[in-house]
Amino acid sequence: MRFSILASGSTGNAIYIETDNVRLLVDAGLSGKQMTSLLRQIGVQPEALDAVLLTHEHMDHVKGLGVMARRFQLPIYANEATWQALPKPVGDIDERQKRILATGTSMAIADLEVETFGTSHDAAEPMGFCLYHKRGKLSIMTDLGYVSDKIKGQVRESDVLICEANHDIEMLRMGRYPWNVKRRILSDVGHLSNEEAGDALLDILDSRCQDVYLAHLSRDNNMIDLARMTVSQKLQEAGVDVGKEVKLHDTYHDRPTPLAELPQRSLLGR
Repeated sequence: MRFSILASGSTGNAIYIETDNVRLLVDAGLSGKQMTSLLRQIGVQPEALDAVLLTHEHMDHVKGLGVMARRFQLPIYANEATWQALPKPVGDIDERQKRILATGTSMAIADLEVETFGTSHDAAEPMGFCLYHKRGKLSIMTDLGYVSDKIKGQVRESDVLICEANHDIEMLRMGRYPWNVKRRILSDVGHLSNEEAGDALLDILDSRCQDVYLAHLSRDNNMIDLARMTVSQKLQEAGVDVGKEVKLHDTYHDRPTPLAELPQRSLLGR
């Protein structure tokens, strides 16, 4: 399994995942033109895509969905509530391209097993994904106000975990957002802070080395270095050897992470 976080943050989110037999997107939250450019930056032609999975209907996750679906005739997988809540700017999507993927279920797309789980966010029915290929596991845990014990169990033993670290609490409190927006972000249906991401990881990380990508950073209320430093400090204070037991990776709002392969440990001794 190979993957790239094409873009991550409040201005747009999309993740590319491929095996030898399937190529798909998780969300398409930038314009069609931007999505096409980001894919080509990692050497992927958008015409080669096979499907799109949706976490939820917010515009920073579906902005380019309609354009990509219509231009490349892509099947779109989402739960029924998300289909019903898609915003009007997405436009019409042919009924033949619509696929229902219910929260809490799993399915196979070619040689990729997709497992879904519900998250706590102010959307119709948001969900995260665990993706399995051979002995490897990649999990996506973003857009959630808190991490339940059920989710922790679901994403445990991931070789790669894409984990939200949306905001620094003090930056958010002192920032320019109106109080009702701040209250939403801080709520149980908002977004994870850097500190909350670190606390959640302490309950998720197991004895195997893992790669964690810190995702969905706010451009107004966070900084890449601050997110990494805060999460790293939380882990180190609990005795986790950051860099050896777990590696933290940055993601960006305007450029993709390099196309990477799931670590070889995924194929050994699982």
